[in-house]
Amino acid sequence: MDPWPKTPDELVEVQLRLAALAPPLWRPSGAVRVGACFVCFPRGFEGPGAPGDRAWAAAVITVGTRVIAHAVSEGEAAASYRSGFLALREGPSLERAVRALPEIPDVLLADATGRDHPRRAGLALHLGARLDVPSIGVTDRTLVAEGTWPQDEPGATSPLRLGAEVVGFWVRTVPGARPLAVHAAWRTDPQSAVEVVLAVTAGVRTPEPLRLARRIARQERARQRPAAI
Repeated sequence: MDPWPKTPDELVEVQLRLAALAPPLWRPSGAVRVGACFVCFPRGFEGPGAPGDRAWAAAVITVGTRVIAHAVSEGEAAASYRSGFLALREGPSLERAVRALPEIPDVLLADATGRDHPRRAGLALHLGARLDVPSIGVTDRTLVAEGTWPQDEPGATSPLRLGAEVVGFWVRTVPGARPLAVHAAWRTDPQSAVEVVLAVTAGVRTPEPLRLARRIARQERARQRPAAI
């Protein structure tokens, strides 16, 4: 497999190529194994960071409310953060964590965008393509898509658009809290993405698999922090 792009120009080329593909859409059916991945950086991190920052990534697989597998990976960020180029910083760490799982899930959630991207291929889509797994992005904010918030009731949605194209939905998971941006990514459309996210979110704002992956990554960071002298 080709390595992850190492420069912005290389990444743009890959993003444009991925965006032009039209793989068959995946649809959830039966007991879906929902995976999620998350990466965190040292505490106190502010700004765009830098190449070489320590990175702790975790991945999980769930079926219903059960966690059937999890894995962690520690490494270094390959780049600083730049809007539209998150794959340079986080992509390799997330892929290592998912590949460390004993199996690949049926669908993967990532804290990144999909079609909501200047080149229609955010990290959630890129990661799904590399792993050959349908993927969905879940973020607090949009990248370039626009849409009004939905009604303040659980399960309410409103479309996110880039021009005339619907690339995701705002999804209200709990009342009184900011809705989530749920993104179509690799082999998923906006409707299927919402269906999966709502199926694994009950009583809390963040989908359970993604919340677990975030917690495990942060626990790994805390476990490996050097003791104070």
